[in-house]
Amino acid sequence: MEQIKRILSFTRRALDDYQMIEPGDKIAVGVSAGKDSLTLLCAMAELRRFYPVPFELIAITIDMGFEGTDFSPIQRLCDELNVPYHIVPTEISKIIFDVRKEKNPCSLCAKMRRGALNNAAKELGCTAVALGHHFDDAVETFMLNLFFEGRIGCFSPVTYLSRVGIKVIRPMLYMPEKDVRYFAKKVDLPVVKSSCPADGNTQREEMKQLITELDRKHDGLRYRIFGAMQRGEIDGFKMNAGMQGIKAYQNETTSNEEEG
Repeated sequence: MEQIKRILSFTRRALDDYQMIEPGDKIAVGVSAGKDSLTLLCAMAELRRFYPVPFELIAITIDMGFEGTDFSPIQRLCDELNVPYHIVPTEISKIIFDVRKEKNPCSLCAKMRRGALNNAAKELGCTAVALGHHFDDAVETFMLNLFFEGRIGCFSPVTYLSRVGIKVIRPMLYMPEKDVRYFAKKVDLPVVKSSCPADGNTQREEMKQLITELDRKHDGLRYRIFGAMQRGEIDGFKMNAGMQGIKAYQNETTSNEEEG
């Protein structure tokens, strides 16, 4: 598939730079049914065929408990990719919106989903969980922490969770969101729209819009922020010999998107 080559380029470079996979790893891709996690699933399924470090792959969806959510399109995709698919039912939506009536639910929701995903992965014999956070997510998270918490920080490319005995990896760390959107549209990924009432009305969405506006005025702002995170070695980020600034690599491969 021609469209996946670009996605694999970003993914493999991050896996290599941070040595995210060890021989024999069983990796659970956390599939929320959005474009990011589905793109990651496709990339990891393809890499499984030829990546020099052998690994197993499964997919896990944490069912939040919203009524009417249909994951059957995701099941069909997993069947096509030959990836075992597991749906874990929870009552997270009920707890957050009905019981606790959270006004700002995102932080607690994310924490509960992560806990459910990590525990499920451990029970299924996995050694790692792969999440679909991409380049723009990293920049937005860094800025959110700076603006709203007054601290310098971000999620880590690789995190070891000693409590459950697994590691969390983010193979799409170098992949700009526009490439994710392009791939998802090009191959018609079966994205399932979120049923969360807070979807699209969050501090993250506000930060995304702010960075987009500033980037229009100051071209390359996102890449400079990401580069600063690498040079400052924020939470495990590093400037690797194979990735001397994601901006250069993005320019190098832009023609592929234009041709497609």
